[in-house]
Amino acid sequence: MTHSLKKIFWIVGEKSGDLHTSHVMEQLKKTMPETQHAGIGGPLMQSQGLKALFPFEKFLIMGFAEVLKHIPFIMKVESSIKQYLAKNKPDLVVLVDYPGLNLRVAEMASKMGFKVFYFICPQFWAWKHYRVLKLQKYCHHVACILPFEKEMLDKYNINSTYVGHPVTEEIEYKLDKKEFAEKFNLDINKKWIAFFPGSRANEVQSLLPIYIETIKRLKKLKPDYEFLISKANSVSDKLFASKAFTEAEFTVIEGYSYEMMKYSDFLTVKSGTSTIEVASIVTPFAIVYKANYLSYKLAKKIIKVKFIGLPNIIFDKPIIPELIQKDVNPDKIIETILFFMDNEKEYSQMSEDFKDLHNILGHESASKQVSGLINKILME
Repeated sequence: MTHSLKKIFWIVGEKSGDLHTSHVMEQLKKTMPETQHAGIGGPLMQSQGLKALFPFEKFLIMGFAEVLKHIPFIMKVESSIKQYLAKNKPDLVVLVDYPGLNLRVAEMASKMGFKVFYFICPQFWAWKHYRVLKLQKYCHHVACILPFEKEMLDKYNINSTYVGHPVTEEIEYKLDKKEFAEKFNLDINKKWIAFFPGSRANEVQSLLPIYIETIKRLKKLKPDYEFLISKANSVSDKLFASKAFTEAEFTVIEGYSYEMMKYSDFLTVKSGTSTIEVASIVTPFAIVYKANYLSYKLAKKIIKVKFIGLPNIIFDKPIIPELIQKDVNPDKIIETILFFMDNEKEYSQMSEDFKDLHNILGHESASKQVSGLINKILME
């Protein structure tokens, strides 16, 4: 079967979205190999053929105060997108998460006559509920990754499909525990405590010093533990180069985050997509959230959900401890780690709770489902 040449315009503004969308593009290659891809996306999407219009790292921002600083750049991006759409006339505009920019582009593209497909539904159920009205008005179809979102979208008569969560098909291990230990010179007989500061520079700047101080103190209490810190490849090496590094004993791990999650005994993880990944791997962990003071105060006034972490939101109960703002400090983190490491019953219960997550999220291949929906829309 032959297809006419199709053009897709993508917008992805986050590292996790770059990963999820690259798998969708990989699936599309199998059915529509000649499709042209352009827009905003990271290195994984670019490896699948995306022609990137802007440097991806400029979009890795979060929080109200942080976004305010980037308003001139964002306005320039929106103007460039409008010009690009008018000139190149893509067959479909695919927007992935990142609602601050993407919902404005959805309105723009829809009014210009383009079909808009939204993958990873904005979390309107948590805050800014009016966003669901924009999905209703400007989107041809919405692909949601949390099971309860489909039911909510149906109430607004929005064309939507629950495609499953992308992490269920993305988690894979390049090394077994012995190979991982040998590669990073870790003692396989010790307990491993790992820390994830995030993939954005501002997150790392905020959390890394706290993690390092935590390790220094915890090492005195538990000298037989090994300590690991994850470094996302999107984060500059300079952020990991400080005097504090020579004063604390830990190993920086880059590029093997799933191995870290699986083989470590306990994790401290920045809130976000990685919390779903860890819960799917079933390693006990704590969630930390520390934002700019202004960003946090504004968010607290408008966010409607009881929890920060996605697994807790899905379960609608606090199965994972959450440390927020002032509680993100060495004393609280150490207290939380030792509570679970020294309490086998509580430790095992958290792991057991995680096993139910697989049943809730399902076992569908999100990339196959999404590529199938895009195929269908392009063939209409």
